[in-house]
Amino acid sequence: MKSKKVDEFLAERKRMNEIVMKYAGMNIKKFYNLDTQAYQAGVLSEKTKEMLGLVASFVLRCDDCINYHLVKCQKNGLTTQELEEILTVGVMIGGTITIPHLRRAFSLWEELNKDEISS
Repeated sequence: MKSKKVDEFLAERKRMNEIVMKYAGMNIKKFYNLDTQAYQAGVLSEKTKEMLGLVASFVLRCDDCINYHLVKCQKNGLTTQELEEILTVGVMIGGTITIPHLRRAFSLWEELNKDEISS
């Protein structure tokens, strides 16, 4: 289930990526393609790769990236318990400076799962 907040985030991300591609040269286009391919299933599942992307984004404190990987993780069946463990690892590695990102990550997760939470 997507919320208005998630829909707005995804629409704005798409809009901005379209602008980037309008001006992008070969190297930026190659990078975008490599990024897409890196998250496709291989030896590791797509879900596992999205979880890795989530924890790396969390430690790097990139809210846009955290949001994107949360959406992708949720689509790949991530459970709330798995998310809590992923973010625990992120807090252990990133330290207390990641706490604001922890709050926003759980807030978006709640938005993504509001039908399940209210049931």
